[in-house]
Amino acid sequence: MKTIVTKLSVICLIVLMMASCKKDSVVTSSEKIVNVKTNEVTEITAVSAVVSASVDAACDERGVCWDKNANPTLSDSYKASGSGLGNFSVTLTDLEESATYHVRAYATNSAGTCYGEDLNFTTKDGLPTVVTGNVSNITATSAECSGEVTGDCGIAVIERGVCWGKNANPTLSDSYKASGSGLGNFSVTLTDLEESATYHVRAYATNSAGTCYGEDVIFTTLDVITFTVNGVSFDMVYIDGGTFTMGATAEQGSDAEDNEKPAHSVTLSCFHIGKFEVTQELWEAVMGSNPSHFKSDDLPVECVNWNGCQTFINKLNQLCAGQLNGKKFSLPTEAQWEYAARGGNKSSHYKYCGSDDIGSIAWYVENSGDETHAVGTKSPNELGLYDMSGSVWEWCQDWYGDYSGDSQTDPTGPLSGVVRVYRGGSWCSDAIYCRVSYRINGPLSYNYNNLGLRLALVL
Repeated sequence: MKTIVTKLSVICLIVLMMASCKKDSVVTSSEKIVNVKTNEVTEITAVSAVVSASVDAACDERGVCWDKNANPTLSDSYKASGSGLGNFSVTLTDLEESATYHVRAYATNSAGTCYGEDLNFTTKDGLPTVVTGNVSNITATSAECSGEVTGDCGIAVIERGVCWGKNANPTLSDSYKASGSGLGNFSVTLTDLEESATYHVRAYATNSAGTCYGEDVIFTTLDVITFTVNGVSFDMVYIDGGTFTMGATAEQGSDAEDNEKPAHSVTLSCFHIGKFEVTQELWEAVMGSNPSHFKSDDLPVECVNWNGCQTFINKLNQLCAGQLNGKKFSLPTEAQWEYAARGGNKSSHYKYCGSDDIGSIAWYVENSGDETHAVGTKSPNELGLYDMSGSVWEWCQDWYGDYSGDSQTDPTGPLSGVVRVYRGGSWCSDAIYCRVSYRINGPLSYNYNNLGLRLALVL
């Protein structure tokens, strides 16, 4: 009997020992045989996120599990990322927008599964991010607006563009124009605008989550007066008065010549100036003849001397008397010409009229093919004026004289002289002569096939 009891005792002891060694299928924190750590959640978008983690010992499988409730397990959503020890990351996809999730790294071996710390994060709202850029090339009826889609929250942008209106913060319920899709820079040309009107503009970007808008940017179209003489119409652009530095300014660099110095301050009253050089069509409508060497209605008139320009202007004033409202046409003063060529109070301080890239705004010796071209076929400057660099030289009203360093208001040049000023360069000029500060002169009788004029309109 004693032997039987002893044997039963041994059996019971063995059973008890086996029971004490048994492990659960999920390892608790006090029983971890693998140390797994949930490190951080990064690259969070509206529908995805990246979870980084680490395991400090060998395992058969490792990864990340997630859910909207705390302490997710493998019974929730999960994604594996190989096996073994070391750092790893998992990209979670197909998440909901603007939702809060809990994530834990996990590692599994033969003893069971161990989990790292619970971290939580919130997905983004899904809307793209877009920036409204500059408004440029503003004319009386058009403007160019740029924008950039800088992010899409992981949801592709299906349309981007610009919306505009006369009230602040325009939306797609106002006027708008699309410009492709996706991330990156874009631009839109706004057309059919009103003259001398103030507009608000915003870039926009749309994806399946909705539409996002950039900052509200304000611009004003140019004030243009259109005159008609003998069936030919032409535009005069309003130039807001202001103060500028005339002559050899910094952007002219070492190209500036002595007669462009000293640079000096000039204050001008408001005036109008021709959007284009005087065309052969307009000259012939006033004068009844066309002196030009290169002939076509839309080409700038040339082979005109200073005296001939005065005759043309006097006749034009008579023919347009009923439209002038007390104003009169003239040649621009040298200061008016340079102020307008520089972009007036909207100046970006370019070397040439409207750009530092002369080829984009001027017909000159390198691209003209040794002839004139139709007015307005290159890009305008900041005021919507065309061809003030290159094309044909343009007579000014002033006698030629040396500059003074004194500040001046509405200067008209010397009281007398021998030669008159003309400015701007021409189709046969090198770039250095097409600069906005370059000065040249000639006798009143001088005419050539690279010399024409542009009108001014003053009180």
